[in-house]
Amino acid sequence: MRDWRWLLLVLAVLLALLQYRFWFGPGNSGEVMMLEAQVANQKRDNEGLQQRNDALAAEVKDLKEGEAAIEERARSELGMIKPGEKFYRVVENAPAARPAAAAAQAGAHDAAQEVVP
Repeated sequence: MRDWRWLLLVLAVLLALLQYRFWFGPGNSGEVMMLEAQVANQKRDNEGLQQRNDALAAEVKDLKEGEAAIEERARSELGMIKPGEKFYRVVENAPAARPAAAAAQAGAHDAAQEVVP
């Protein structure tokens, strides 16, 4: 009967040590949960980067194989046109800008009128 008490005491101490190490030791449960959250965030970031890489790879393939993409880029980014085409530039009417000196005087005059009641 006495041996059972010692065995029970040793098992209880061992259980306490294991529980202490689980909750407070290196690699405890709090660190594990934090690392799992970091892994989830990294996976989400990796998915976004993978989508971007796939889009870039598709664009590179299109540029290598198709001339339509090259033509589109040349037209939009470089302003190029085909031989024999006519280029028309449509400009909207913009309000006439006042000369700088007249604008400065008008601004000073408006500010003076605001100060005087």
